[in-house]
Amino acid sequence: MLNLFRVCKLALLTGAVAVMAGCVSPPTPYDYTALRASKPRSILVLPPLNQSPEVNAVNSVFAQVTRPLAESGYYVMPVTLVAETFKQNGLTQPADIQGVPPAKLQEIFGADAALYMSINRYGATYTVLSSTVVVTLNAKLVDLKTGATLWNGSASASSAENQGGNQGGLIGALVTAVVQQIIHSVSDTSHPIAGVAANRLLTAGGNNGLLAGPRSPRYGQD
Repeated sequence: MLNLFRVCKLALLTGAVAVMAGCVSPPTPYDYTALRASKPRSILVLPPLNQSPEVNAVNSVFAQVTRPLAESGYYVMPVTLVAETFKQNGLTQPADIQGVPPAKLQEIFGADAALYMSINRYGATYTVLSSTVVVTLNAKLVDLKTGATLWNGSASASSAENQGGNQGGLIGALVTAVVQQIIHSVSDTSHPIAGVAANRLLTAGGNNGLLAGPRSPRYGQD
């Protein structure tokens, strides 16, 4: 009688899980109507807003966004030239730069669109048994002629993705955590993780990511 009760209970639980799984709807496809209509060829990347406590975050992310955009088929205004142009005009803070009207940016740089970014997380998170580096980025592509938003997205990367299970027990986990904390304190181990996040965010072809640009052989196939 007890075994029959267990079987019935297991069947009910299995059925409930199946029903819950059936209720999960797939993610809504991104609406690319505005991006397809605008057809930007060149992109001006603005220095990202830094919402993390790490002072190196802006330069780290800003230096790693050109490659994925270029490989996705867009011409990207050189970030060093962009930064120097803003500096010559008295603009050095990302918030002030992102506050410049789109039409003015188009007049100065002649780009079709601008990429506005923010850094939500950048750096290590410490716990008793682990130290994990996480970088989270948000981005918005804006048409500089109309000011309309063409696309927006977000992406994250973590050093924990490449960490296997601990084989040394509690003592091994504690030693590993201490070593990781020392490494994070003396070097910017977030920089390569920021590169992974930037690639995920700005490489064309990802889930709800950017469409391929006109310099890509996949242009118009998305």
